[in-house]
Order: sequence, then C-alpha cells, then structure tokens
Amino acid sequence: MKPLIPTIFLILILTIINGCNVETQQEDIIGKGTPVKQIEEVINMKLTSPAFEHNQGIPSEYTCDGPNVLPELNMEDIPENAKSLALIMDDPDAPAGTWVHWVVWNIPRDTKMIAKGAEPQGIQGTTSFGKPGYGGPCPPSGTHRYFFKLHALNTTLDLKGGSTKEDLEQAMQGHIIEKTELMGTYKKQ
Repeated sequence: MKPLIPTIFLILILTIINGCNVETQQEDIIGKGTPVKQIEEVINMKLTSPAFEHNQGIPSEYTCDGPNVLPELNMEDIPENAKSLALIMDDPDAPAGTWVHWVVWNIPRDTKMIAKGAEPQGIQGTTSFGKPGYGGPCPPSGTHRYFFKLHALNTTLDLKGGSTKEDLEQAMQGHIIEKTELMGTYKKQ
C-alpha cells in the first residue's frame, strides 16, 4: 500500500500550478503585457450641493414650501470616457410609490455645475407632476428622502424629450460607466 500523504501533496502542487496557468492564459487572451484587472465597486465621481450635505435636510427654499428652485449641484471626477450625463431625482417614500421629481439626460460630460435655479443643458423628461423640469420636495406628511442620482454614460441617448424615468433607465442599460448620488431629507412645514 502506497502512502497517502505524497499523493495529497502532489494534488496540492498541481492545483497551485494550474491556478497560475489560468492567470497566464488570461494574459495570453488579452495580449502580452496587458494585466488582467479585477472589477471593483469604486465610486470616484461625486455629486454635492452647497445647499445641503448628504443625508441632511434640504432647505425649504428648494421645496414647495418656498420658491421651489433647483439647488446648485456640483459634479466632480466625471470619468474621462463618459460621453454624457443623466440626472434623476426621486422620492422613494411617497405614499403612492416612488415619486419622480426630475429627469434630465444628455447633459454634456464637461458640466461641472448646475447653477441654483437653472436647468442644465440637456433633454428634460416628464416627472410625476406630469411635466418636465425640476419639482422640489413636497411630502404630504412625515420626513421623506430625496435622491439626486448622477449617471456617467458612454454614449448620448437617442431618447425623445418628455420620456419618463422608466424610459431613461431602460435606455441607460449597458451604458452606465459610473453612478453616484446625493440624498437629502425634507419634512413639510
């Protein structure tokens, strides 16, 4: 009877060698000298506002209790290979389901700021208010969360003005390079 330990040792050595060959084969498929990159969930792109901090209260000036103007939004570290940007603002806490406050796409990739009260260059979609353009927070009761979602896309979208959030999300499938969000809260006064 042969000893079992040398056989296990041999299997372990072959497994390690085979694992090394897989990496070499991947490099051969991609091309010599091209490292195989692991895909990591890293968010570099940033969306901020001087009007409110992430996860903090939105001032009434930007809501139906005030002038209802769009807060200034600042975008940083847009991926270099992005061709356009898309923004969605919605409220998942609305009693009737997610309420869409703003939808805009084909924003030029070099846009760094959307000024307070100004709509960005791009195409506006229809909101849950039944019209295009920004509609600020206006919860019927309680504190709601409002998500400003920024998407960097590898294309400009062939989507007509007045399309819905659902239309935009479908059109963006397979084209999102990176996304980030800014969330603010509001309770009706």
